[in-house]
Amino acid sequence: MIFRRPKNDDDKENLERWLLTYADLITLLLAFFIVLYSMSRLDAEKFESISRALRTILRGAAASPLPYQTMMMDDPGAGPIKAGDLNFLKSKIDKLLLKKGLDDRISASIEDRGLVIRISESAFFDLGSAELKEQAKGILDLFGSVLGDIPNHVRIEGHTDNLPIRNMIYPSNWELSTYRATTCIRYLIENYGMEPDRVSAMGYSEYRPIADNSSVEGRNKNRRVDIVVLNWDEKHKEPSPKNEDISQSAEKNSVYNFKNTVEFSGVSP
Repeated sequence: MIFRRPKNDDDKENLERWLLTYADLITLLLAFFIVLYSMSRLDAEKFESISRALRTILRGAAASPLPYQTMMMDDPGAGPIKAGDLNFLKSKIDKLLLKKGLDDRISASIEDRGLVIRISESAFFDLGSAELKEQAKGILDLFGSVLGDIPNHVRIEGHTDNLPIRNMIYPSNWELSTYRATTCIRYLIENYGMEPDRVSAMGYSEYRPIADNSSVEGRNKNRRVDIVVLNWDEKHKEPSPKNEDISQSAEKNSVYNFKNTVEFSGVSP
């Protein structure tokens, strides 16, 4: 004969205790995976933000800049930088020119209209010619990726000295200066995919000198090509090819809407 111990409330409580342990385990696992998921999302967003900003400013991959997005660069003491800041772009160009040994023929400065990259004629063209030297193509390659990816309007300006020119190709310095500017633009469009409606060319002939044309040294300085990355105020003055909503564009590119009057005392080309 088998004697069974009558069930009581304590036995019932013991049998259901595993449900509490199981429920606690499930809750902890759920919380754990939620934390892992949120951390992976945060890391991915951080990585993408930094990656896009780096490509925008330095490498020129097709990515849109992030307005007001700050990032830390690997330069010692660089500190947080706003993506697309023309001052930051200038500092990177200065370091690049110094590293490549081009700072004696190319300079960068911040003016009211934006960032001006000033290139000596000797680095780009033979005297009286608008055909790009091989060295000139290499110089444009340095800037092509950056210029092709920032949203600012880019204007290329050709300049000459006051010595007259007259031949079968260029009747005057007006044609020579303009053709030099358009030659540079065509190279950037064909090789770096710059949108044609975001660039313009201007030829100033001899009428925008930066030195005295009475000396050989002064004329050498005046024969130049200026690549101008316009700030928003100047870009706004350009004709709009797409009839875009100016207010929306201004809000989108507000990070570029600054008017800087910092003086630059670098080496003249």
